[in-house]
Amino acid sequence: MATTAIPTSTPPLSIGRQIVSLIPGLLLLAAVGYAGKFIEQSIGHYTKANHITFPNIEYVLWAIVIGLIIANTVGVPRIFEAGVATYEFWLKAGIVLLGSRFLLGDILHLGGISLLLVAIAITLSFAFMHLLGRSFGLKPKLTSLLAIGSSICGVSAIIAAKPAIDADDEDASYAIAAILALGAISLFTFPLIGHALHLSDKAYGLWAGLAVDNTAEATAAGALYSDAAGKVAVLAKTTRNALIGFVVLAYALYWASKGEAHAVGNKAAFLWRKFPKFVLGFLLISLLATLGYFTKPQLTSLANLSRWAFLLTFAGVGLRTSLRELGRQGWKPFAVGAIGEVFIALVTLGLVYGADHYLHL
Repeated sequence: MATTAIPTSTPPLSIGRQIVSLIPGLLLLAAVGYAGKFIEQSIGHYTKANHITFPNIEYVLWAIVIGLIIANTVGVPRIFEAGVATYEFWLKAGIVLLGSRFLLGDILHLGGISLLLVAIAITLSFAFMHLLGRSFGLKPKLTSLLAIGSSICGVSAIIAAKPAIDADDEDASYAIAAILALGAISLFTFPLIGHALHLSDKAYGLWAGLAVDNTAEATAAGALYSDAAGKVAVLAKTTRNALIGFVVLAYALYWASKGEAHAVGNKAAFLWRKFPKFVLGFLLISLLATLGYFTKPQLTSLANLSRWAFLLTFAGVGLRTSLRELGRQGWKPFAVGAIGEVFIALVTLGLVYGADHYLHL
């Protein structure tokens, strides 16, 4: 009689061995992320010491670039894969901690006309970016990331939205690259346009805060004009930033309602299962910061912890991104980002210019 072999399954690793298996990949994430931070700081110190005006290219992009080079040349050996795969955990932890940087109370300090302009600018930005994305045939989730990034707060919004809508790493990389590239260009163009039009400090600062996506670039663009303009730019930009949790919540609910909706009995329970809980953590931290629960040193520590988490996150994004896949997207995402940013900049400039002349900002 023939004997039947009994299939054996590989026993799961113990918790201790699982933790040990993560160490090589975590060290690789830290090395790549810190290399990105080192490059950013080195360029910043050099340009400052030599009085060179150069846009600050954030460590986020450098970490992605270094990871991309490694992943698409020598590749990532198997021993690193488990640790590198933890980048999504660091992403969610960083987003929760990011709430400490967005105070909801800042919305109240801008004034009625400025708040109205913020609302109009955000609405137009969302509508136009989605229209462009459909016109160019982009993937819907990539379009969502571009719309969120250009409407709210650039890279931070894309960071928060990527896992909330379950977007691909390649989509997030494209959206981040487009937003950062266009933000750098604004540092050279915005002050020139502001001076050519003789904008007041408040009008220019409001325009920079409405049209420039990343907080760092918006702050720099405002400060290059004047100290007063820089303060207004930060305030307007922070007001946009304060909406990040609510916007990500809306997109998360939208995409959750679309996926598997036909097979769901209890839609409320389904939405709760699909909804990213870290968004609630972000809103809670933001609310506590707004209510003054944290001291200033504690807020600084939370913000620094958030940056360290993102250091690991975007090293992982680069290490897990295939240039071959990015190449399939072609030039369209950058075209959509560029056209959208130019449109938003021109429309917000017209709104601010008109409000300043007729309503006296």
